[in-house]
Amino acid sequence: MAQQIIIETASNQLSAADQLALVEAIVNPPEPNEGLRKAFDAYKSLVIESR
Repeated sequence: MAQQIIIETASNQLSAADQLALVEAIVNPPEPNEGLRKAFDAYKSLVIESR
């Protein structure tokens, strides 16, 4: 019983349209937006440059 619940909650099932959208996003990712650029700059200054 518990094993079945884990299997059901741990798996993701996507519709065909969602599968296509996911593959498209992986193959042709969008350009990073300003928020993502700022987050990466913060990461670089906190983690990478502090080494």
